[in-house]
Amino acid sequence: MTYKTREWRNSMRVKLDFNNMTDTFLGDKGFSAKKLASYSSRANQAFRYVKENRGKDELYMGWTELPYNQDAIVADILQTAKAIRNKFQYFVVLGIGGSALGPIMAFNALCHLHYNDLPRSKRKGPKFYVEDNVDPVRMRDLLDVIDPAKTCFNVISKSGATSETMTQYLIILDLLKKAGVDVKENVIFTTDANKGNLKKISDEVGGIKSYILPDGVGGRFSQLCPVGLLPAAVLGIDIKGLLAGAGYMDYLCRQPSMRKNPALMCAVLQIAAMEEGKNVGVMMPYSDNLKYIADWYCQLWAESLGKNVTLDGKPCNVGQTPVKSLGVTDQHSQVQLYTEGPFDKVVTFLSLEKYGCEMPIPHGCENIPDVSFLGGHTMEELIQAENAATAYALTKAGRMNYTILLPELNAFTLGQLLFLFELQTAYAGAMLNINTFNQPGVEEGKKATFALLGKAGYSEKKKELDSLPAKDPACII
Repeated sequence: MTYKTREWRNSMRVKLDFNNMTDTFLGDKGFSAKKLASYSSRANQAFRYVKENRGKDELYMGWTELPYNQDAIVADILQTAKAIRNKFQYFVVLGIGGSALGPIMAFNALCHLHYNDLPRSKRKGPKFYVEDNVDPVRMRDLLDVIDPAKTCFNVISKSGATSETMTQYLIILDLLKKAGVDVKENVIFTTDANKGNLKKISDEVGGIKSYILPDGVGGRFSQLCPVGLLPAAVLGIDIKGLLAGAGYMDYLCRQPSMRKNPALMCAVLQIAAMEEGKNVGVMMPYSDNLKYIADWYCQLWAESLGKNVTLDGKPCNVGQTPVKSLGVTDQHSQVQLYTEGPFDKVVTFLSLEKYGCEMPIPHGCENIPDVSFLGGHTMEELIQAENAATAYALTKAGRMNYTILLPELNAFTLGQLLFLFELQTAYAGAMLNINTFNQPGVEEGKKATFALLGKAGYSEKKKELDSLPAKDPACII
């Protein structure tokens, strides 16, 4: 790793503090050292499974090697991103799931929170939008604020058969044709290297610029491949820093001991909590920039661990429901439930040691003590105090919580955080003895959608839907 100096990398290390999961702080509601040690064997097996299967495309574990095998791709992306910034006023991602959540998350994390409202001289890049739904109002309203002829569209789908993404593409294709614009000039595909509908379309058109979504990388693990790297580079995000951060976290997690491997310990803490009935995992960043990390994590955790059969074919129905929350905002909406509701939650705090600015709080209202005490502090002090206070309140109430601490938010620390969560998920799935990387539960809804829209080959599914009992008017009130 050559990214900056060793001293700088170490100063940017993302750390895990799980004191508030232990009996020292929670009493009989927390884990004893003996209890955690009882998971050592399963944790070691999970570590070995991930280590032995790194990079295996057939197991969808190619994501483990993304920090190391993309030098040529990164160079090409940086060149393309520069051309896009120079040519286009708008950049729009057409995708869904990981193809959308990753770009949204990185945009929010590392760009100005009002990026699109900035003048071009301050943005230094096109306005950015991600269309991750097929609500017709959303598409209409996007078209009210962009000019398709001045927009680069990044269509992301490995199969090119994702109904939502291809619907968006058909609409945009029609608009470009009506505007007399050659689709090759305004569209970039991110798709499979050798097969799929986008590959067919590219071949028919005569070669649309395309990036590869690697075979061994599932959508929810795809932020560190061209799916996420191209949009990030267009926005001026340091994608080399993202990958370097991921590689650094991978290095930190090469230790087989859960006491030295933060991702493995995160997996153990969640699995142990789940097996004591903590079936809800709350992700609570104390940073507006990290708000959409929770959305990205929700897909990663839910789609990976929500399974009904083990690798050896036994029924299981496992998983933990992820919930997104935002500090300080949700102290005023959700924390009441977390502190006094059921003992069924684990709260993961994402905390910053240093924010992008301090924002001093002026003195004023000296005759009102409830207000005047704030003067002379900073907003950074206030949000950090509220973070610590919420963790304290939860701990006092016997509620499990732990903190992932970032020295500051930059591309390197974000890369660490993403890889930490990906490894945690892989370890947790291995401990549960499930297939972490498939999503069969999504398929039934897809098939029913195809049948309802008359797609060829789904006539039997349509008959199945038509055979449902008629709805009882008495149940519609």
